Amino acid sequence: MKENLNLIVMLTHNDKTVKNSFKIFEECRNSKAKLWGFKEKPLPVDEMKKLYKYMKKCGKMTFLEVVEYTEKEGLEGAKLAVECGCDILMGTVFFDSINEFCKSNNLKYMPFVGKVTQRPSILEGDINEIIAEAKEYQKKGVYGFDLLGYRYVGDAVELNKKFVEEIEIPVCLAGSINSYMRLDEVKNVKPWAFTIGSAFFENKFDGTFKEQINKVYEYIEN
Repeated sequence: MKENLNLIVMLTHNDKTVKNSFKIFEECRNSKAKLWGFKEKPLPVDEMKKLYKYMKKCGKMTFLEVVEYTEKEGLEGAKLAVECGCDILMGTVFFDSINEFCKSNNLKYMPFVGKVTQRPSILEGDINEIIAEAKEYQKKGVYGFDLLGYRYVGDAVELNKKFVEEIEIPVCLAGSINSYMRLDEVKNVKPWAFTIGSAFFENKFDGTFKEQINKVYEYIEN
């Protein structure tokens, strides 16, 4: 896969971690996917820790995406990410307290940007204002951004293109990448990474979970 375009496989459906995540990962750990993650709900913490530990043992980069919108819940999510030993925290609305916690605990932070609400999440806001907001967080030292491009209520293609062009740090396009047409758009935009979760569970790429992962990788490479 191209150096600047990575697939993050999310063991999630409708913004919630699936209960048989460990089994699915075990079946797919030898796929082409090197980046894996899931959400902060509803798996028990002990199961989350066990799965992250196994993922890292298998040489994977790990992600926790926290779909919370208050400072208190976002900080709790960051603490959970540290407790689980995962590499990157995605999600949460940006707060200085979360950013400082991540820095002090050597946890890479990729917050949401724009007005994010609901679960599954939707993104609202003016494109230029979203980019300006991201640039402020970039100055504060976040690792990158969790951009819910295809959850945007406006022109998703325009948002994704402008955002990736203007932001100098890693951008992950997260959510609702569920067709080859959207994969073409992602290839054109060239973000650092993109996530697929629900689409694999809904068999949007036709095959077993592992076959779909490898199909997406091969499509991105060509």
